[in-house]
Amino acid sequence: MSEARPSYHVTPQSEWMNDPQRPFFLGGEWHLYYLYNADFNFSDPTAGGGTEWYHVTSQDMVTWTEHGVVIEKYQPNQNGVYLGDIETGSAVIDTDNTAGFGANAVVAILTQMADGIQQQSLFYSTDNGYTFTPFSGNPVMPNPNPTAKPAFRDPKVIWDSASAEWVMALAEGNKIGFYTSSNLKTWTYISGFFPQVDLGVLECPDLYQLDVDGDATKRTWVLAMGANGYLYGRTTGTAYWTGDWDGTEFTADNDLPQWMDSGPDFYATVSWADSSLGYASRYAIGWMNNWGYADDLPYYGGWAGQDSVVREISLVTIDGTATLVSVPISSYADIFDTGVSVYGKTITTDPSTASLPEMAGGAYVIYTTVSKNVGDDGDEVRIRIKGDGTFGTTVGYDFVHAQAFFVRDVDGVATESMATAPKQAYDAVRTALVPLAPSTITLSVYVDWNSVEIFVNNGVATLSGLIYPDSGAETIEMVSGTGQLTLDSFTYAGVSV
Repeated sequence: MSEARPSYHVTPQSEWMNDPQRPFFLGGEWHLYYLYNADFNFSDPTAGGGTEWYHVTSQDMVTWTEHGVVIEKYQPNQNGVYLGDIETGSAVIDTDNTAGFGANAVVAILTQMADGIQQQSLFYSTDNGYTFTPFSGNPVMPNPNPTAKPAFRDPKVIWDSASAEWVMALAEGNKIGFYTSSNLKTWTYISGFFPQVDLGVLECPDLYQLDVDGDATKRTWVLAMGANGYLYGRTTGTAYWTGDWDGTEFTADNDLPQWMDSGPDFYATVSWADSSLGYASRYAIGWMNNWGYADDLPYYGGWAGQDSVVREISLVTIDGTATLVSVPISSYADIFDTGVSVYGKTITTDPSTASLPEMAGGAYVIYTTVSKNVGDDGDEVRIRIKGDGTFGTTVGYDFVHAQAFFVRDVDGVATESMATAPKQAYDAVRTALVPLAPSTITLSVYVDWNSVEIFVNNGVATLSGLIYPDSGAETIEMVSGTGQLTLDSFTYAGVSV
């Protein structure tokens, strides 16, 4: 198995990471925190150990500088009570000093859990998020029923300018609870959003606004959350609804959710604004893993876990529906070399007909456009990556069913020995319907040592997944399933930094 660390994804230097926490820009840099477990046991991943918040910063959201743990787990509160480890939440910049910790204090509200009881605690920073102090009144939101121990987690806090108050979305089992506050310390329940379909236990909610098609007159609210799409042939992922937030409740435009990514490994997603983008778009990042097999993966190199690339997301009308589309942020272009390209070739079941250029493998990006023209009788284009003649991963597009696909059931020897149930979840073929069934398809395939992220037709469909290729497995081939297709263009660019 290849043991190279990912080249352009956030990973821990050692041990375990999971949920990213919503970044913010302060002091001339982006601040990202993620859940980190320094006590992770590779021989027994289920042993626990608890998480805490780890801090990294960046100028471009591609290259990150580590600063270590900033909110520690298992510390007693002001009454000597141990509230547990430090789990998912969100941080806000309190510009107007509503909480009383000073103007521009960073206030983090997050879940702590001890003995299965989930409660919300507050920590604040007066040095731009580099160190945090626990609030003397923790927990600010005690669990409503400590005996029953209901789900009560993952607070996402935003400032609602229309009502001039703080709003929190909180995951509460099969619903999202909404709360308001004037000071970030005292919270009042106001309503709940209950999905009209079974999505399992909900986690990591998100609430924000975007302009549909960049039109400010069509500004729309989005409610997103971690969910289980098992009823729809999906795994866990990030579901979302467009709709309206009136300061009291969220009303969805449709009963059924849409999904931000159709791959197996895009979860605990957070999104954040950038003043330069306004409401036209915003950024998002997700945890690349899946609780269906996270405890069974063949981790290597003394570290476990990574985030996705940072994406720019926007709402676009597709076939009459406001839909989130996503593409990697432009800063990633700076890490790849000028690349090598071919144009106007033919794709058949024989990989030699595509005449692909010389490629080194490793960490890279592929940009390709493929058409099914008049006279072409091919059914699907397949790009085989990280191959060695026996093992490899396949991504591509099925022109018959208008869907992109991601196949990793033979990605490498390391995943062959996984236990039956997690292996089945890991091996399942993942597909993403591509709107309007185009006869020309554009694929941007971001390949790192341990992952693949596929963006179809400028992000109208995406698939993200981990892979565990064999050491030295670096072949790249392009073939059809049957018949002939037209390769309009193919560019390979490797990581240059």
